[in-house]
Amino acid sequence: MPNDDPRGDADELSVLMALRLASFAEADRVAAVFDQPVDAVVDVLSRLEQADLARHRDGRVSGWMLTPTGRSEGERLAAEALDRNGARADLVAAYERFLALNPRLLEVCSAWQLREVDGQQVANDHADAAHDARVVAQLGDIDDAAQPVVADMARAVPRFGRYGGRLAEARRRVEGGEGDWFARPTIDGYHTVWFELHEHLLATLGIERGSERTDDSGSAGT
Repeated sequence: MPNDDPRGDADELSVLMALRLASFAEADRVAAVFDQPVDAVVDVLSRLEQADLARHRDGRVSGWMLTPTGRSEGERLAAEALDRNGARADLVAAYERFLALNPRLLEVCSAWQLREVDGQQVANDHADAAHDARVVAQLGDIDDAAQPVVADMARAVPRFGRYGGRLAEARRRVEGGEGDWFARPTIDGYHTVWFELHEHLLATLGIERGSERTDDSGSAGT
């Protein structure tokens, strides 16, 4: 029977979900998504490959990826785990609260990347310290509101347990003057973690991103 708590081991559900979130990655990076033992993840990936749920691509850039069947199987196992553990209602409630915060996060990310000069939106060169200070303060307000929501997600489904700390660390770095940790996509910045959290919710609840009333896919450029 699949276990939805990945801590200390790896099973099909946790590895399928980690691979979906990593998108295309070698086993060590897949293992890092939920802080799982690499050897255990490698074993599960091998079983998933035999079942045509995942495949490894070799070449100049190598890595594991989900097959379409693997994506569907991950959603099926996640749904089973939610219902078996009686966690669906709690996770849906937390997801709705997350959605209410999502537009605010997108606006703040846009404000970090753009600012108004003479009535025109221009790239933020971060020369206006007052503007940046306001945006950083707004990010702090959003994080204050988000942390209890993420904690409720983790109580419902332990896989969500790492997001609170990751968001808090990104906020700490932004507030400490490391602006790249706001929305730079190549590091574990605030928007990067938020986007992953959003995708994890969609995958766990079996929701298509395009069917939502809000969508963060177009926010925070490179």
